[in-house]
Amino acid sequence: MEKIGIYGGTFNPPHTGHIQGAAYALEKLGLTRLLMVPDYLAPHKEIPAGSATPEQRLSMLRLACKDKPGLEVCDLEMRRQGRSYTYETVVQLREAYRDAELTLLMGTDMFLSFDSWRKPESILQNAALAVMYRGDKGEREAIEAQKAKLEAMGGKIYVLKNPVVAISSSDLRRLIAFGCAGEFLDEAVADFIREHGLYGADANWKNLPMPELEKVVVPLMKEKRVAHILGCCQTAVELARLYGADETDAARAGLLHDITKALDGPLQLTLCRAYGTILDDFSRKNPKTLHALTGSLVAERVFGENEAVVSAIRYHTTGRANMTLLEKIIYVADYVEPNRDFPGVEKLRKAAYENIDQALKLGLESTLALLKEQGREVSPESGEALRYLLEHGV
Repeated sequence: MEKIGIYGGTFNPPHTGHIQGAAYALEKLGLTRLLMVPDYLAPHKEIPAGSATPEQRLSMLRLACKDKPGLEVCDLEMRRQGRSYTYETVVQLREAYRDAELTLLMGTDMFLSFDSWRKPESILQNAALAVMYRGDKGEREAIEAQKAKLEAMGGKIYVLKNPVVAISSSDLRRLIAFGCAGEFLDEAVADFIREHGLYGADANWKNLPMPELEKVVVPLMKEKRVAHILGCCQTAVELARLYGADETDAARAGLLHDITKALDGPLQLTLCRAYGTILDDFSRKNPKTLHALTGSLVAERVFGENEAVVSAIRYHTTGRANMTLLEKIIYVADYVEPNRDFPGVEKLRKAAYENIDQALKLGLESTLALLKEQGREVSPESGEALRYLLEHGV
């Protein structure tokens, strides 16, 4: 009996994680072939503005799967158009391959929410499910519980631990915009993206006016962080006006200060490698703290910001000895912008509008105390910043 896998998704764009994961499943499940099925319109999420068209995603997937044994691109959902529901695809493929064993591949989030899908019973009647996970013990326990539940409904479930590269399409789109996605893209796909100017590849974003800069920056952020960066931008301008700093620089630094925050630790290191940045011991051991450094690199190289803005972004989490006025403003604005809510924020917020050095000192003391309480290593720059303030009578 032929064993056929089904791997659906937006593939926006297709990357090495998709292809390596597909090849791994092909081998581990003993599949005859694996159908890669790009959707026309996903039922569970909106395609981000500025994405590739359905036809472009299909073309890129064909390039990514070319010469990959066992992987076949299926344009069934593209031809059907409209929103693609998995049960429809599975039923159509069952009709096309009546004698084959079908297995539908999915990630952990989709598997755990499978009950909420449209007509899950129909899917289970026509195909086995294979969940590919990469998480901790708690995730595996949740998967096993869901597996038992779906097996009780008559489903056949496979569980595979996925050892291949972990990157989401949203993170990959960010890396493309930052010019450092090469290791995650097939060369032909990368050429296609550049040729068609997709995802900000080779875009000229240097020295954009503020309204245009905001339009570019906001889609590169996680949705939950947008209010913070806009609040930081607003607060930075207010503090710049109060203390006599350049308001335009303050606004741009406030808007860009977390530009790479969405990237996890390993991807922060990826960006540093792509930019040829040599890291100190603290940064290598604490890659999750790197977004200030990588943000400053992106601000300079991608957005063409001046030295004052770049430096303010670079030190907005750690501070440093003898900080410039703009550096102090961005550090403090990040702490006290209107969306911040933590014990002591009102005291710090009051100080921000009365004495910027005192507010900086309070922020540094709060950070160092929290890190000590959590047993985490303190950046040498933060210690130096606080010592400098104390030595100068703040």
